[in-house]
Amino acid sequence: MSPTARTVDQSEVDRFSRIAAEWWDPKGKFKPLHKFNPARLGYLKREISAHFGRNADAANSFEGLTLVDIGCGGGLISEPMARLGATVTGIDPSETNIEVARLHAGQSGLTIDYRAETAEALDAAGDRFDVVLALEVIEHVADVQAFLETVSNLVRPGGLLVVATLNRTIKALGLAIIGAEYVLRWLPRGTHSWDKFVKPEEVEAPLQDFGLTLLDRSGIVFDPFRDIWKESRDTDVNYMVLATKPKA
Repeated sequence: MSPTARTVDQSEVDRFSRIAAEWWDPKGKFKPLHKFNPARLGYLKREISAHFGRNADAANSFEGLTLVDIGCGGGLISEPMARLGATVTGIDPSETNIEVARLHAGQSGLTIDYRAETAEALDAAGDRFDVVLALEVIEHVADVQAFLETVSNLVRPGGLLVVATLNRTIKALGLAIIGAEYVLRWLPRGTHSWDKFVKPEEVEAPLQDFGLTLLDRSGIVFDPFRDIWKESRDTDVNYMVLATKPKA
């Protein structure tokens, strides 16, 4: 792995490395992500397909697209993107996470370029992608502004950036930390720090400063009656920002 970049918070890397073996256990510590994924993947498939003029119902709708999954963890997003035909690079500063991701991709018969690497290293190497995903990552970095600048650089002209994170609201404190970590115990205590949550305008304004055009802001909420996560216009807790880099 390249030298630790200024956006990497090593304490966060260490925390997720300690539980890396559980990434693919749907009943383990990452159970909430497994339940969260269908709503998130539905959004990604629809929006990416629409942007690039693809058939969202096709099994290979992302064929020919290059995609980087930043902070890929064990590969819960990288693998579905590869199955849709994208050429996927998954990066994570945790060597342990990458080892787990490589092993599972091999068992699944998928070719994914997993690297124990930082976004800054990709940027410095001049790597550019049609789609850049930064999902549930920004709330764990050391420098939000620098991170957003780096991921913006990684987007090719005409490409897409998707940033998903948690809003810094009292509602998010109650649901995402007190509720999810302490009451329901969906997540290990200490998974999130409320003061590191990021308001939508703190994502969107820098992206515009770095030359991107905003396309959408969407929320994901939990439906307790159906026990599922679903898309919503409510962005008080979980939200996604979609942006594009104009063609030259």
